[in-house]
Amino acid sequence: MKGNVYIAATLLALLCGAGLVFPGGAQTASEKHAFTPDAIPYGPVPAFVPAGAQLAVLEGNPAATTGDYTVRLKMPDGYRIAPHWHPQRENVTVITGTFKVGMGDRFDESKMGTFPAGSFAYLDPDMHHYAMASGEVVVQVHGTSPLQFNYVDPNDDPSRKK
Repeated sequence: MKGNVYIAATLLALLCGAGLVFPGGAQTASEKHAFTPDAIPYGPVPAFVPAGAQLAVLEGNPAATTGDYTVRLKMPDGYRIAPHWHPQRENVTVITGTFKVGMGDRFDESKMGTFPAGSFAYLDPDMHHYAMASGEVVVQVHGTSPLQFNYVDPNDDPSRKK
């Protein structure tokens, strides 16, 4: 008898789980947990990164004081992010295009590594780095909130130029 109860409970759990992965009805925006590439909700970037790119928050709140987040950044060819660092670990996956990343306090294109689509990197807290898009690039970044940019040269912070 106990075995049948466990089997029934397991089947119920599987059916409930399947309902989360393969929902039967329409979803509202607050219930959406999956995105097809054409449904990624891109919008303008926050003031602390250079204008011209687009950002989509896929999960969590990057500005929250705690919690996980996942964002996508779509950058046009030549888009640059000046040398900066983050107080939390940053995990980056190149979705499309070729992403260039350099380490250090000075932007030097000749010292940048080239990362094609499918590449993954993580940067530990306080690692000084800079980046550039070679062609149109989409990267996915995930980590622990809050996502903060600390520019090596405070004058590189676009939010200070307004």
